Formats: sequence, C-alpha cells, structure tokens
Amino acid sequence: MATQYKLPFQLDNPELLHFDSFVNNEWVQASKGGRFEVLDPGTGIAWASCPTNTVEDVPRAVEAAHAAFEKYKKVTPRQRAQWLLKWDTLIRENRNDLAKLLTHETGKPLAEAYGEIDYSTGFTWWFAGEAERIHGGISVPAVPGRRVFTVKQPIGVAAALVPWNFPMAMILRKAGAALAAGCTMVIKPSPETPITTLALMHLAQKAGFPPGVLNVLTTDLENTPSLSEALCKHPLVKKVTFTGSTRVGKLIASHCAEGLKKVTLELGGNCPFIVFDDANLDQALDQLMALKWRHAGQACITANRIYVQAGIYDKFAEMLKERTSKIVVGHGAAEGTTMGPLTTPRGIAKAANQVEDAKRLGAKVILGGNEIKDKGGYFFEPTIITDMKQEMLISREETFAPIAALYKFETEEEAVKLANDTSMGLASYAFTKNIDRMWRMLENLEAGMIGMNTGNSSAAESPFGGIKESGYGKESGKEVAVNEYLITKTGTLTLEDHY
Repeated sequence: MATQYKLPFQLDNPELLHFDSFVNNEWVQASKGGRFEVLDPGTGIAWASCPTNTVEDVPRAVEAAHAAFEKYKKVTPRQRAQWLLKWDTLIRENRNDLAKLLTHETGKPLAEAYGEIDYSTGFTWWFAGEAERIHGGISVPAVPGRRVFTVKQPIGVAAALVPWNFPMAMILRKAGAALAAGCTMVIKPSPETPITTLALMHLAQKAGFPPGVLNVLTTDLENTPSLSEALCKHPLVKKVTFTGSTRVGKLIASHCAEGLKKVTLELGGNCPFIVFDDANLDQALDQLMALKWRHAGQACITANRIYVQAGIYDKFAEMLKERTSKIVVGHGAAEGTTMGPLTTPRGIAKAANQVEDAKRLGAKVILGGNEIKDKGGYFFEPTIITDMKQEMLISREETFAPIAALYKFETEEEAVKLANDTSMGLASYAFTKNIDRMWRMLENLEAGMIGMNTGNSSAAESPFGGIKESGYGKESGKEVAVNEYLITKTGTLTLEDHY
C-alpha cells in the first residue's frame, strides 16, 4: 500500500491523496490484487503505488458507468453545468496541492504545473457553459405537410485513454465535454500519472457528481495495451477518446472499428516552426522558447522542426543558443528550475539516438546533446542542432525531448514543401510580417492548427485536433467538442391538415 512510501512533499489538503482505483464513487482494488509503483522523474524514486487493473476489472467499471448513464442522461443541462462549475471551483481551491502532484508525477517545474492547472480549468469553465447550449433544429422539407426535427442526445459511456505529459488538461478537456453532453466516462490514466487523476476524482465526488458518472482504472505499462483494448471493445462503451502516439492511435482505431465505435484521436505531431527573414526575431524567439522547452519538449504541439530563412539563419541560431544557455535544469520542485526532467527513461534513450543519428549524417550540435547523469532523475541537456537534413530521424519522428533542430531554407515555396513533408499534421507555426504570406501559410500548411506569429494557440474556446496521421475529431472549441459525445436523431412529422 502507499503508506510504505515516503511522500516527497506535504499537502495543505491531505484528503486529495488516493492510491486506489475509483469505480462507482468507491475506492477499490484490482481484482487480482496487484499494484505498481509511481516514480518521481526528478529522482527516479518511487513515492506511491496504485492498483494494477487487468481485463477482468473492465466490466465492473463499464457497467457502473452504464448504470449511471441511464440516469445521468436525463439530468437537466443546468444541473450538469452546476456540477461542472463546482468541480472547477474545487480544483482552483486546491491549486497548490495539485501543482505538487503534477510536478512529482510528470517532472515539470512548479511554474509549468500551475500553468497546466490554469489551462485545465479553462475546460471545466467552458464546458459548464456549453452544457446549456446543446440544441437541435427544425426545418420545412420539400414534401408538403411535413416538418423535420433534429435532436441531440448523449451517445453513452465514453472511455478516455489519457497520456502522461498533461494529465490534468487531457482529462478535463475530455471529461468536461462528455459530462456537459450527458455522457459518463471510464478513464484509464497513464501509469506515470495516476495520482493526479485520482485527486481529480476525489474533487469530482465532492462536487456532487453521482456514483458511476466518472470512473478510473489504473494499471501498469505491461497491462495498458490489453486493458485499453478491453475498454475499446466492451459493447457498452459507445465512444473512445485517445491522446497519444500515432502508432498506438492506429491500434485504438482498429479496436474500435470492430464495434463501429465513435472515436476521437489526438495523435503525434512533427510540427514545423517557420521563421521568415521579415519576422520580428525577438517575437519568434519568445514564442519558440516557451513552445520548445515547455515540459522539456514533451508536448505534441511543440516545435519539432525549426525552419529559418537563409538570410537570418546564423543570427537566429546564435540568439536561440544565447537564450537557451540560461535554462536551469533541475528537479521541478527546486527553486529556480526552469526545465525539469523527462518523464520516462525511454525519453532519454530516444533523444540520445536522434542526436547521434543527426551527428552521423552531418548535423552540428551547438549546445547540449547529452544525458545529465549526476542529478538522479531522467535529465537531458537542452540541445540545439544546426545543419539539419530531411533524411535525419528528427525530421521523420516526433522527438518529445529538449532538442531544437534547425533547418535552412531559401524561398517560401521551399519552406512550405519541407514543412508539409511529414505523415503528420497536428500544428504548424509561421512567423512573418507579410500579411499576404501569412494568409498563404494558413491555407497551404497541412496541419489542423496554424500558429500565426504565435507558438501557443491552444485554449478551451479553440478547436484542437490534427489531420493526416495526427488523428481526427476535435477537442475543445464551440459546439464541436461536445458534438463528439452526441448523436443526432432525426424526426419527421406529417401534419394531418397541412397548410
């Protein structure tokens, strides 16, 4: 049990801490009794454990969610909105404690943890408003004496498969839309970040959500694929939402295809960041610094390939190096830290492999490039590589590490071609003061989201999602996100005495 571990922090509200799964508003063990450890990425030391749920535990959670759905779907939109707002209030009241949990599970600095919480509560607030704005329509068809109605109804039990890099944001973005629509949910958090998820469930229960509306099944890395598959294939699960890699997203889609489940996939990115020679370089660098180094580069929308026009390439690289060299790497809870560790040791191995591949093929490392081995956790130096080429691994893979890879281009046409030369299409960024060119960037870049002189366009009111192999469906935004959890039913009425 968790009591055998020494907590590396103290909470103002210790009631937030739960280390068991959450089903039907009860804290429960896995049927086989197994548990897995939760590690602090900044030290590599375990500080808690959670139940290792398996396929056998899926029916209990899904059936609880389905029983709750039969009642929750009839709850008025205003009541759903009020519960969401109460949840939002409780999350804000526990902001300091939740930031500590985020830091000790993900490794991100406390300042970034606070930023994630503030970003996350945008979803609870936004979807509380959207709950009362779900509406159908009525039309007069071509056939005389008829009226056609459409009504929107919740689809049913939703399964949410969430990643470790932004665990609060991903849960509240998915659950906020589902709960506003009238759906119930079973959440499978990442093995790296279950405690934050369970703390949110404690607050949801305090907010008044009925038993079974929200449920959480924790599990370890080994059982994650089979548990996720069982959730996708359970006949009472009608909707699946997944955020993660493209490779796993394709597996999720294949599982859901068997039952023709409705699916939202927010998958990997290989995002280009284009800087033209007429850009404001300080503005571009301000945005790049926040986008590239946030959570040590572990974000799907981070700048993976940085394309800089030839005339300013050397200057931009030097300016980036100067700013990046001031980053303070350390434990996320340590005062003064501006970049924490990678969340998993797998991230270090991938980063090292990409750096070596780039060097072998002629790239030049002008800053960093190595694992940091004397800090105890999973640390990698902030790294800048120049003279990048399209055949290098970083050009073809999502990096998910603190590596800034710089490419040189000559013309706008070349930049667009290089930027689009990827199977992914999540986000693209362009910096220029030429308004005609910016409009062309918006239309010609192949991505679901385009940053126009900005590096961070994600917000509760903005639809989030990619194209190509970065997935399909939208999260957040007006109407579109809630619609992912609704079905449209058409009714046709014939009037006896039409006029």
